[in-house]
Amino acid sequence: MSLLILASASPRRAALLQQIGLVPDLIVAPEIDETPKARELPRAYALRMAKEKAAAAWNGLAEGERAQTPFVLAADTVVSLGRRILPKAHDMADVVRCLTLLSGRRHTVITAVALLRDGVKPKLRRVETKVQLRRLLPAEIKTYAMGE
Repeated sequence: MSLLILASASPRRAALLQQIGLVPDLIVAPEIDETPKARELPRAYALRMAKEKAAAAWNGLAEGERAQTPFVLAADTVVSLGRRILPKAHDMADVVRCLTLLSGRRHTVITAVALLRDGVKPKLRRVETKVQLRRLLPAEIKTYAMGE
C-alpha cells in the first residue's frame, strides 16, 4: 500500500485533506529557501515553491519509506498585487503591513499543488482567485492582526 506524505507545516492543509477523507501517513515540514528569484512572477513562484517543497520532502525520506512508493503532496499559496509577490506574514506587524497594502485593492491569491511519485512525471496544478478587499479601517486591521 502506498503512503501519502504531506509536505507542509500548515495544520490547515492537513485539515483540508481530512475533510475529503485523506489522512496523511506522514507530515513533514520541508526546509527550503522561499526567496523569490529576481523578476520571478507570482504564478511561476507558487509552482516552483510547491515543487521544491515536494522534492525536499521526497529527498528526506528513508529508503524504507521510499520502498513503499509514497505519494508526496505539497502546496504553496502566494498573495500577489500585480506582479509583486507579497511576503508571508511572520508577526503582527507583517499582517498589519499586508492588510494596509491590500485595503481597498484587488489582488490575486495563487495556490499551487505538486504531487510526486517515484517513476512518474510530477503533477503540478495552480488555482487563482481574484479578491477585492474593501477599504479597511485601521481599527479593523488591528483587530484582525491581533486574532480577535
